Amino acid sequence: MLFSLPFEPRQLEALALATAIGLLMGLERERRPAARAGVRTFGLTGLLGALSALLAEQLATPAFVITGFVLVAAMIIATNLRQPEPDDPGTTSVIALLVCFILGAMVWLGHGRLAVMAAVGATMLLYYKSELRGVAARLTAQDWRSILQFSVLSLIVLPILPNRGFGPYEAVNPHQVWLMVVLIAGVSLAGYAALRLVGARYGAPLLGLLGGLVSSTATTMVFARHARENPAMAATATLVILLANLIMVVRILGIAWALSQSVVPLLLLGCTLAILIGGVVIALNWRQLAGRDALPVPETRNPTELRAALGFGLLYAGVLLCAAWLSDIAGRGGLYLLAFVSGLTDVDAITLSTLRLLSVGKLEAAPAAVAILLAMLANLAFKSALAFTLGGRGLGRRVLGGMLAVGAGIAGGIAWLAHTSL
Repeated sequence: MLFSLPFEPRQLEALALATAIGLLMGLERERRPAARAGVRTFGLTGLLGALSALLAEQLATPAFVITGFVLVAAMIIATNLRQPEPDDPGTTSVIALLVCFILGAMVWLGHGRLAVMAAVGATMLLYYKSELRGVAARLTAQDWRSILQFSVLSLIVLPILPNRGFGPYEAVNPHQVWLMVVLIAGVSLAGYAALRLVGARYGAPLLGLLGGLVSSTATTMVFARHARENPAMAATATLVILLANLIMVVRILGIAWALSQSVVPLLLLGCTLAILIGGVVIALNWRQLAGRDALPVPETRNPTELRAALGFGLLYAGVLLCAAWLSDIAGRGGLYLLAFVSGLTDVDAITLSTLRLLSVGKLEAAPAAVAILLAMLANLAFKSALAFTLGGRGLGRRVLGGMLAVGAGIAGGIAWLAHTSL
């Protein structure tokens, strides 16, 4: 071979990608006249990061990366000190340049995809400066307390709880129980934020969709309490609750399709009827909501709803104990009873366990489908009771109509399975 490249193509690609990351971030900085570093400086900084990592890798010492990092920091800090701007201290550009340098080094070290993702995220943070300031300015002291409180619940308490069963039948798993508490608090906080930022008319369908994917029970509980605190929110709460429970049906059908497709045809009739009938009721509620010019955002003393979340956690643990007890005294013959009781608060658990029994051959498809549909029906009944208890009679009646519509479809599926199994 007469001629060979002294480098590999991937090395050239890494240098080009590191430079492109710098150019992306530099283009955003170029928009701001006060910034001391623009597109060329950022592009060269990204390239410098990659070259520093190259030398560090070749010479087996991290000194080049460390030295380059320090030099970039010293350069931009000295520039800001020599030509200070009264309205812009330049700290953002300093941090952005250092991030750009590190991302360039990451590209050379083989983390190009992660570096690109981080670069896009960093550029978005730089671009949306005024929008982020506006959000921060609108946050009240209660908002901050709620955010910090939720952070403690989810990031400090949840990870340290043991993830195993305790008590009679080892039915109570502290990690799973607290996870439900976190879900309730998270749905409440997300609902509070979405209704403030998006508004009730468009925020409600979004919350119903997300709530159904995460926890329809938590969504029902949270918005029932919102409706009691502010009766004007009854239409919004009804739409959110009904949509969340309709999405719950879709989610369970998706879980069944992913884990055991043989049971899907048996679930399809009940789920399809529930979606069609429930969709009509939701459309009618949506029209009522759209007819209002503006709906008030619920004014809650504590958007994370801690007392409600803890109360539901205790209730959830109690139902788990009852389900374990019924399973013990009824055996396999009590599958339907267990499915109904377990489905009161957690459809996913009984669905997954039933599909597991089906996959290992310990259960036939028809009884498995009936058990799953019974659990869904029980869950709808339980959440209807929650709407009455926490939201009052007004909300309870509105929600009950929609729940009966969805439940009628599921009951039709159960009746069809019972008829065909005879």
